[in-house]
Amino acid sequence: MSAGPLTVAVLLGVLAGSVAPTLAGRYVVPNPRVARRRRSGAPPPRGRPRRPRLGLAVAGGVAFGGLVAARGHDPALPVLLVIAAVGLVLAAVDLDCLKLPDPLVATAAASGALGLGAVAAAGGEAARLSTALAGAAISLAGYVLLALLPGSRLGFGDVKLAAALGLPLGWLGWPALAWGLALPHVLGGLWALAQLLAGRIRRDTGWPFGPAILAGAWLAALLA
Repeated sequence: MSAGPLTVAVLLGVLAGSVAPTLAGRYVVPNPRVARRRRSGAPPPRGRPRRPRLGLAVAGGVAFGGLVAARGHDPALPVLLVIAAVGLVLAAVDLDCLKLPDPLVATAAASGALGLGAVAAAGGEAARLSTALAGAAISLAGYVLLALLPGSRLGFGDVKLAAALGLPLGWLGWPALAWGLALPHVLGGLWALAQLLAGRIRRDTGWPFGPAILAGAWLAALLA
């Protein structure tokens, strides 16, 4: 991968991350869990502005650059980049109000389905599309089971997001899907542990799992 396309990808990612907070603002609504947390006296996050623009810009540059570096020759790369751009907005909303809005999740799912369908039709890769659909179904079933477990902190927004991301992960192959199912729980667990030790959250505090699902899917796309 030459430096030119990689540089362009990083700049596009920074741009996508920079506008993500503005787009996220259209979906941010008061969340009862956040209100309860504040009434209970749980300390608010320290030093983090709402919808941190700089952090999302950096995340966008890293996300786009990583995908281009790892998947630069995959015909589905534009589809992956579109899903990553939508994912930045989803992460911004979830960090702000513990919500994953259905319209944004549906946009990610539709982008994956239509984009991968077009790539499969153009390249004659019906078998790969079938694996992608199986990935979405497996992700949906697995997260539904986890969400229904007693004491589970997963919401059905997380379930729907996992299903939407299972489609491109399935397209990339079974190892990518396996990584994509496992890594969010590792990343989310480590983040929650760090926040607990720092006193920023309590055991009964709600916290966003969407960013962990998105980060895990991104890492899976790089590793598989």
